[in-house]
Amino acid sequence: MTADQADPVVSTPHGALRGRYERGVAVFRGIPYAQPPFGPRRFRPPEPLPPWDGVRDAGAFGPTPPKPPYSEAFAPYLSDPVIPGDDILNLNVWTPAPDPAARLPVLVWLHGGALTRGSSAVPVYDGHAFARDGVVCVSLNYRLGVEGYGLFPDAPANPGLRDQIAALAWVHETIEAFGGDPGRITLFGQSAGAISIGALLAAPQTRGMVRRAVLQSGPPEAAERTRVRRMVRRMASRLRIPATAEAFAAVDRDLLLRTQAEVGRLSSPVIGGPAFGIVVDGDVVPRDPLEALLDGAAPGVDLMMGWTRDEHRLWLVPGGLMERLDRLGAVALAGAMARCRCGGEVPRGYRALRPEAGTADLVGDLVTDHLLRIPLHRLADARTEPSYVYEFAWPSRLPGLGACHALELGFVFDTGEVPESRRLAGEGAPQDLADALHSAWVRFAADGDPGWERWDATHPVRVFGDPAPDAPDPLAHTAHGPRDRELALWTRDALTPSPVGTPPRGTELRTAVRRFRRAGGLRRR
Repeated sequence: MTADQADPVVSTPHGALRGRYERGVAVFRGIPYAQPPFGPRRFRPPEPLPPWDGVRDAGAFGPTPPKPPYSEAFAPYLSDPVIPGDDILNLNVWTPAPDPAARLPVLVWLHGGALTRGSSAVPVYDGHAFARDGVVCVSLNYRLGVEGYGLFPDAPANPGLRDQIAALAWVHETIEAFGGDPGRITLFGQSAGAISIGALLAAPQTRGMVRRAVLQSGPPEAAERTRVRRMVRRMASRLRIPATAEAFAAVDRDLLLRTQAEVGRLSSPVIGGPAFGIVVDGDVVPRDPLEALLDGAAPGVDLMMGWTRDEHRLWLVPGGLMERLDRLGAVALAGAMARCRCGGEVPRGYRALRPEAGTADLVGDLVTDHLLRIPLHRLADARTEPSYVYEFAWPSRLPGLGACHALELGFVFDTGEVPESRRLAGEGAPQDLADALHSAWVRFAADGDPGWERWDATHPVRVFGDPAPDAPDPLAHTAHGPRDRELALWTRDALTPSPVGTPPRGTELRTAVRRFRRAGGLRRR
C-alpha cells in the first residue's frame, strides 16, 4: 500500500489521530486543543481537553468560531467559510513526515480578521506548500468578537488570546509527534494575527516556546480598555441587558452576532471607533506589548515584519470610500490628523513628497504609517536580536486595490491557484513572485535567514513585486530607508514624537473632528 492510499496515524499525549495523505503530505484537520468554550465555560479561559480512547478521525476542518459575515462591500474580496458546531478550539497540521525523528521546523499560523472574522478553514491558508517544502505547518481557530475579546466585570479579559496561548502550548508539547521540532517554532500571522503575535511574544506564559516570529501588517499593541468597553456597552444597550458576561451568555448566539455587526459597522482602521482588541489585563498581557518588546521582552526571538505598499486600499476601495475621501479633501485630512493626533505639518509634508497622490491615498498612508509602520520601525530599531523588514508592492489585477492589505497571503502560502486567492489578486498572479515570497518564509522558519540583510542603521527593506520602471529587480530587491522621509516627519530622532508632529489638542482637535463628522465622516452610503 502506498503512502497516498494509507491514512497516517499519529499518537499524541491526548490520544491517537488519523489524518489523510494529500498530494504527498500528511494532513490532520480539526484537532481539538481545548474544551468547547460554551455552557459553563462561556467567556472563561480555555480548559484542557481530557484524553480520548481509540483513534480520533482528523480528516475534516473543525467548527469555526461564531462570527458575523463580511459586509456586502467586503464579501466579494474576502472568503470566510462557516462550519457549525461548538468544538471551535481546534487546529490543523500539515507535515511531510509524521515521524518524531524528523525534527522539522514548524510554522504556526494566526489568521487575521480584526479579531471578529476569519478562521483556519479559509482556503488561502492551506498549509500544503509549506509541508511540501519541508516545514510542519499548523493553523488554529480562536474565539472572536465579543466571545473572545469582550471586556466584562465578571469574566477574565482576553479569552481569545488565552485560546492562542493554549494552542501554542499544545503545539510545543505535541508537535514532535508530527515530525516537528519544538525548539524551532515560528509564529506567523497577518493583521489581527500579527497583533496577537505581539501579545504572545510579550506574554510571560509563552516564554521559551517561540524561536522566531513573522508580523505581517500588524504591530504589537494593546487596545484602550475604554474603546472595548464602549463596544460592549453599546451592544448591551441595543440588547437591553446589563454589560456583564452572565447577561451576554444568556443571549441567543445569532442575535449576539447581528448586534455585534451593527455596532461595529462604522469602525475601521482608518476612522477608528469602538472595536474589540487585546487589552492590558495584568496577567497574560501585563503591559502594552509594544512597550514590553521595546524593553527587551522575548529575548532570543528573531523577527521578520512588514506591510503591503497600499494597505489602506482594502479598507477604502470597497464601498467607494476612496472617492468619498477625495471629494472631502481638506476635511478628510483634518479627520486623519485627529485620528493620528498629529499637526498639520505632517500631512503637508506628505503632500510635498507625493504631489501626484490623491487625498484618499494621503489619508490612507498617514493612518497606515501611524498605526503600523512607525511601531514596526521602532521595534526593529530597538532590538538586538536579528530583525528583517519587507514590503509587498505588487498591485492586484483588480481595479483600485493596488498592493492592498492581505494581498500577500496567497503568495506566502503559495495558494494563488485557489479561487479565494483570486478574489483579491485577480487573474494571472505571477507564480515566480509566489516562489520568492513563499521561499523567504520557509528559509526564515528553517534557519532564521529569509535571504536579505538584517535591519540596521541603513534600514534595509526587502521589496517584493515592485512594478516601478526603475526598480532594479521587480521580483525582489533591497531598498534602504524607502519610508524614512515620510516617517521623519513624525519624529525628531528614533521615532520619538517631535514638535513637527505635535498632536492637536483641545479646541484644535475638537474642531477637526467636528468638521470631519459634519461632512459625513466615512459613512458608507
